[in-house]
Parts: sequence; structure tokens; C-alpha cells
Amino acid sequence: MKPVSNRREKKSFGMQTVLPSPKRRANSSQVSRAAGVSLNVDIAGRLDEVANILAKQGANPFRVQAYRRAANVLRRLSRSVADIVREQGIEGLEQIPRIGASIARAIRDILLHGRLAMLDRLRGESDPIAILASVPGIGKVYSWRLHDDLGIETLEELELAAHDSRLEHYRGIGAKRLAGIRDSLAQRLGRIRRQHAPTPVPSPPMRQKPSISELLDVDREYRNKAVAGTLTKIAPRRFNPASETWLPIMHTARDGRHYTVLFSNTARAHELGKTRDWVVLFCDNGDAEHRFTVLTSEFGPLEGRRIVAGREAECEKYYERAGDRHKNNQEK
Repeated sequence: MKPVSNRREKKSFGMQTVLPSPKRRANSSQVSRAAGVSLNVDIAGRLDEVANILAKQGANPFRVQAYRRAANVLRRLSRSVADIVREQGIEGLEQIPRIGASIARAIRDILLHGRLAMLDRLRGESDPIAILASVPGIGKVYSWRLHDDLGIETLEELELAAHDSRLEHYRGIGAKRLAGIRDSLAQRLGRIRRQHAPTPVPSPPMRQKPSISELLDVDREYRNKAVAGTLTKIAPRRFNPASETWLPIMHTARDGRHYTVLFSNTARAHELGKTRDWVVLFCDNGDAEHRFTVLTSEFGPLEGRRIVAGREAECEKYYERAGDRHKNNQEK
């Protein structure tokens, strides 16, 4: 008769599997919790950095404080934010006290991509061209063109464009190249998502687009302050071999929407000498961040006027109404 073993065993498909002891399971749980707390602390550090840079760049003190409070909450959180997002999505983050929609989105983006585009931009380290060029089938030439023409800055935005027909109809990208781009993005982003969180959904459309009047007003404020020299300047990484601190950055708000504003630092802007004319507005309305470019029109009925790229028809109506108001005031 065989001696009875004290080792806990079970049979599975004819193979012997040793179950972990209660002590080992407890140790594994403690390690998992410790890793979750460490992750929370790391993300809190990113939020603190955002707050510190925003403060130095003259952002709204309430916005600065919101990031600092959120960082403190994460440091005290006993549960990993990765687990929360995995099980409840971004809505789970928004249920945490002092974590609003914008900051919840920032936490999710750090989990998904290991970086925060907003923080890169505030540091002057944003390099969307290098990110896009790393995708097989895109390369350096197409990365410049897609960034300048379609405003694509991240792999996630590129993936969305690859599936919503924008790349399908883009000059030079045929069916074979597009299939390769889709496959490459599915593999790269799939690995990230499996490690951290569920597949993200595309940014929702804005509940209410900022009016042409509002966008042009933000553009006017930025250019006036840039000329007056009252804005903080950053040293962009791209097209700046001497690391010169030349790019003014402004933070402002309109009707609950937060704007981060800079002159365009794209290859096309440098090529055409428009780095002091093209102004890029990043508008965060809580649900998502949207990008607008304001520039001086060089042809047509709007020649010489400031316009919002892609919304030319609205701009024409805006100036028509403004002209009518001016005419009525003169008649009075």
C-alpha cells in the first residue's frame, strides 16, 4: 500500500497538477496588490508633473489643483486603477472621488499607451512624426503628410483613420498598403490592450462644437499675448537642433472648455514659413480632446482673414454676419 502524501493534488487530463498552498496564494495576492499600488503611484507622478507644468505655464489654478488632488487620491487608492479600468471601463475611474472625466481619460491613456500625449506636448517633447513613421507602410513621408493633412498624432488615431475610410481614399495608399497598416496596428495595439485594459473606443464627437467666434477669439488672445511676450515658452524637440526655447504656449478656457494653444511646429509649417501664422488649438471638453488649426487664408473670398481649417464655409458666414453688424452700426 502506497503511503498517503500530504501534498494536495488533483488529476487533470491524466497529468498531475500541484495546487498552490494557501500561503503561496496569499503571497501572490500580496504581490499583485503591491504591484497595483506601485502602478497607482507611478501614474500619480505623471499627474503631478502635468499639474506642475500647467502651473508654470499659467494655466487656471483650479485645473492645476484638480490634477494635484487626483494624484493624491491615486496614492491612497488601495486598488489598482488597471483593475478598475479592466472591469468597469473609464466609468469606473470617474466614480472615484476627485477623478473627473478629463483626468479619467488621462489615466486610461497612460494605461493603454504607457504615455500621455498631453504631457509630451506640455514638455515640448511631442513627436507624432516618429510615432507614425514607426508603422510599416507609413514611413517618414506619409507620417508627415498624414499629420499635416489629417491631424493624426497617435497610433490610435491612425487606426481609426485606417478603418473609417480616410486612409482608403488617401492618395498613394492602395489596398495592399492599407491592409498591411491595419494588420500592423492590430498587432501592436492588441499587445498593449491585452496587457493593460479593454480596447478603447474612438473619441466621441463633441457634444457641441466650439463656435467659429470662440475659436477665433482664442486664436486672437494667443497671438496678442505671443506678440506681447507674456506667454511661457517651451523648447520643442522637433526642428529645433539648438534646443531653443521659442514656442509660446497658452492655457485658457471658454464656457467650461479648456484650451492649450501653440503655433504649429509641423514640417509643412516650417517648409512654408508659417510657424508664426498657423495656430493649433487643443480643446478639451471633458469627453475628449479635439484639435483645431487657425490660419490666414491666402485665396478666395476669405483671403487675408483668419479661418478655422476645415470649417471655411462656417467662417464665411461668420464674416458675413460680422460685416452686416458693422454696416448696421455705421448706419446708426
